[in-house]
Amino acid sequence: MKFQYCPHCGNKLIKKEIGDEGFIPFCENCDVPLWDMFTTSIIAAVVNEQDEVALLWQNYVSETKHVCVAGIMKIGESAEDSVVREIAEEIGLTVKKLKYIKSYPYGKKEMLMLGYKAVVDKEDFTLSGEVDSAVWIKFDEALSLLREGSIAWQLVKEVIQR
Repeated sequence: MKFQYCPHCGNKLIKKEIGDEGFIPFCENCDVPLWDMFTTSIIAAVVNEQDEVALLWQNYVSETKHVCVAGIMKIGESAEDSVVREIAEEIGLTVKKLKYIKSYPYGKKEMLMLGYKAVVDKEDFTLSGEVDSAVWIKFDEALSLLREGSIAWQLVKEVIQR
């Protein structure tokens, strides 16, 4: 999100040089700089004890490729709690072990995605209304079902290689 008006008082912002940051939107009335903001979200490679990864089909995300479990962090929620919640909500599974992998900037949607490996027991999925279907896929087949170079593809590739 790029500010043009102050969210506190509504005044039009000016550009003001702020240290090494360069020219930043600034509210003269509130005397506060307003840096561009992004949404923080999580993405998880959900894996089981049989070297399989859970891949989701969500038509509203992609009509041609599978995706990983992902979602927006809620205010007051840790990234780890977000991963556990999103996996339970989207595919109905309980996380046994969680490992942070890396962060992925997603400029197209002004997001920062925090990537995790989540280990679960292999069970049938209980899907939320936002998931059209989900499948367990062997590691050696998974990358071909994801959009090459996508954040999901990068995360699953990293998890498989580790």
